[in-house]
Amino acid sequence: MKVRLHAVYTFRPVALDRLLSQHHDAVDGQRVKVIQLPGAPRPNTIGHAHIADARTGAFLGMVATASLVKE
Repeated sequence: MKVRLHAVYTFRPVALDRLLSQHHDAVDGQRVKVIQLPGAPRPNTIGHAHIADARTGAFLGMVATASLVKE
């Protein structure tokens, strides 16, 4: 799945994100926003994206784009 920069999604972890939970602090069902970090690869590169909490803007980590579900 391709995600869009600054779009809000619901985090539903796929197997990869369940196994590599040390790469993010998001919880199942949390609303997250796709962000672009300075110097980091763009969203969708190798099927991953950096995310932040949709309400507070706090950085949550890097997850597989397959874990991000459009509402």
